[in-house]
Parts: sequence; structure tokens; C-alpha cells
Amino acid sequence: MTIFCSHCHRPLQAEMSCLPTRAKQAPSASRPFRSTKSASKARRDQINAELQALRSLLPISAQEKERLSYLHTMALVCLRLRGAQLFPPGLAPPAGPALGTELLSLLPGFLLVLSADNKLVYISENVAQVLGLSVVELLAQGDTVFDILDGRVGEDVHKKLLLAREEPGREVTFVSEMRTSKAFRLQHGGNRVVAVCGRFVALCWPPSPSTTAFLALCTPVVQSPTDGEAASQDDIFQSMHLLDMTFIDVTESVTYHLGYHREELVGQSWYSLLHPEDADLAAAQHRAVALGAGAGSAAGTAVLRVLRKDRAWTWLRVWARRDGGCITCTCRCLR
Repeated sequence: MTIFCSHCHRPLQAEMSCLPTRAKQAPSASRPFRSTKSASKARRDQINAELQALRSLLPISAQEKERLSYLHTMALVCLRLRGAQLFPPGLAPPAGPALGTELLSLLPGFLLVLSADNKLVYISENVAQVLGLSVVELLAQGDTVFDILDGRVGEDVHKKLLLAREEPGREVTFVSEMRTSKAFRLQHGGNRVVAVCGRFVALCWPPSPSTTAFLALCTPVVQSPTDGEAASQDDIFQSMHLLDMTFIDVTESVTYHLGYHREELVGQSWYSLLHPEDADLAAAQHRAVALGAGAGSAAGTAVLRVLRKDRAWTWLRVWARRDGGCITCTCRCLR
């Protein structure tokens, strides 16, 4: 093996004159090379000291700092750095912690701020009341919004965030399951469905990706029953469609949930009721069911907005399956 000189980058066999005098001395026969264990330990100690210094600067309690792993420490530091870049301390009005706590307690959900590249910038502390995970535990999932969402809706969420980024000030809404603690999943049978409503805001002019943030309120919605749970007709309604999603029948309980009578919907297209922003997600579910292999093929669930008769939008969680030449949808309203 050829050893190269760190000074002139030539093989040691070719040139030795550039090395210090002590380096030219022949190593002892019992120990031809110096051990690097001490150097590695010194590097580890230096890294540990730097992490301890960073941890000491975090604005959290001493008890929370003691529980932080190195991964959690770096995740929190990165979150704070992104926040400081978007919201410089000198530009933010002072706010006492008591006022912040009071305001958070009045919100129906938690606050979320994303950077232009969908990185997490801020998560309000009351996220623990909604998801059963603290900010630190949530950050352990990853540093982008897609890391805390159900992966099945990633493409749809990406499209909506892209639309909002191209038109700052335009409000977009999407509903997705968010990751929760193990205790929450055991108690509720799964992750929590959360409606995210927000818009991109330019924090200074002229706007740029480094000064633009997505500000959103994340509100929990009622958990829908799992496939194994029984649901009364008062809680849900069912509809039958041709393969092109034209209504051919619907249960009478649709009047309670959407305000329409059965006769008003028969012959109409399911897509005529959908919110434009949810059409792509509904179409993906439609294709999966229509192209499924044989009767009984299902495409999981989708959370969609549909138009009520009073012209208001309501959220539905929709289970769809194919029955021969028809598609049956079981819908439950989310409040």
C-alpha cells in the first residue's frame, strides 16, 4: 500500500525531504504506526461538547433537555434555525409566554409553519393535545410536512402546496391522517385525521423563497369508524353509481347530511358535488376501484369536500368498492 505525504501529496517512497525531522524517524518494530483510537475519541468528545452547547441554548426546560437524544437535539436546532431565518428576532414583536399559552388554548387545533421547500419551521406546543406527541417527538419523524402525514396522500398534498406557492395568499385545504403516539393509536384505533388550512405569505417585499412561509391551522376532525366497526344509518349514508360515477341510488339519510332528496341526485354525476381541489384525489380513488380485479375490489378511503344543498362545503370520508357493474360508496360526514 502506498502512503502519500500530507504536505506534497507524493508517495513517501519518492520524497521524504518535505517531512518534519521527527516524522523521518523510523517507527519502532513493535508499533509501526501510531494508533488513531485517541484521535477518534477526541473527535467524539468534541462533537459531544458541541451538541451539549447547542442543547443548552434551546429555549426549553432543563428537564426536557436531559431527555433529548442527539437526534432530537439536532432536529430542534434545525427547526430553530429555519424559524430564525424566516422570522428574525429583531422583526418579531415581543410576546410573553403567558399570552402565547392563553391564545393556544383557545385554538381548535395547532399552528404549523412551513418553509417554501415544505420544511417544518414551527409547530405550536399544543400539538401534543391533538396528536399525543410533543414537538420534539414529532420532529423525530422527519423535518418535512410529508414525514408527519399519511404517505398515501403525499402527491395530492404536494400539488396543493405547489398551487398555494404559485399564488401567494390563496388558501388551500387538505385532510390527512397525521402520525400519533402509540398510546393514541391504541386508544383510538389509528392515527388522527386532521384538516390543514393555510396559505403562503410573503414576510417581506419583494417576496422570495427564503422569505415566504406557509401558515396553517391544523384542526382535528372526528375519527371515522374502521372497517370492523358497526355504524348506524344515522351516522353514514350510502350511494350506488355506474362505473362513470353517475348516481343510480342513494339512501334517504343523505337528506340529513347533505340536504338533497334522493330524486335530486339520481342521474347526476358524483363529480358535480366535489370541490375542484379534491377532484384529482377522487379521480384516483375512482380509477383504483373501477380498474380493480373483480367484484368487491376496494380502494381504501378518501377524504373529500362535497357541496351541500345550502351551498356550503362539508367533509366526507368515503369508502368505495366495486360490485359488478356498479360502484358503492359508504360516506360519513366529518365535523
